[in-house]
Amino acid sequence: MFGDLETTTNIKKYLEGGDIRSIGRVKFLIPLIRNQGDFDLLFGFLQSKDRPIVMRAADAVEKITIGRPQYLQSHKSEILSFLQNAQDKEFKWHLSLMVARLLLTEQELNIVSSKLNQWASDPAESRIVRVNALQALCDIKDQDPGMEKDFRTLIGKLQKEEIASINARIRKLKIS
Repeated sequence: MFGDLETTTNIKKYLEGGDIRSIGRVKFLIPLIRNQGDFDLLFGFLQSKDRPIVMRAADAVEKITIGRPQYLQSHKSEILSFLQNAQDKEFKWHLSLMVARLLLTEQELNIVSSKLNQWASDPAESRIVRVNALQALCDIKDQDPGMEKDFRTLIGKLQKEEIASINARIRKLKIS
């Protein structure tokens, strides 16, 4: 188990260096995260001032929680805060998918769906942010039957933009 400063330093080594477009050594770090304590140390790197470190930590957190979404729950307030304040597109695209894995209250669901709708609708956002926000909205809409109508309206609006990546995701969602 991690848990000491030496290991935090070791985690950082997997996240450092290189170009912002590179995921670095994340694929080697992921198998080393074996429990909540390890995950919590990794999650702490989302607070870094170093954009590539944040991006790689977000990538690792998002990938790990595909199979272990419960690791995110103790960080819900931080994730919701990140969601409201995120500026970097790389962080936003991972946050979109992470937030959809949380157990949300009705009030939190409203906050999350509002922000995701904003990102999905905004032509100034990167296409990956928009596609992932759309995916997240699809994933969370079942938590609130009232979201279905707004989701379908958003889908209609996005289809009219005729953006290949967004329309491909819409087809993949298999909305009936």
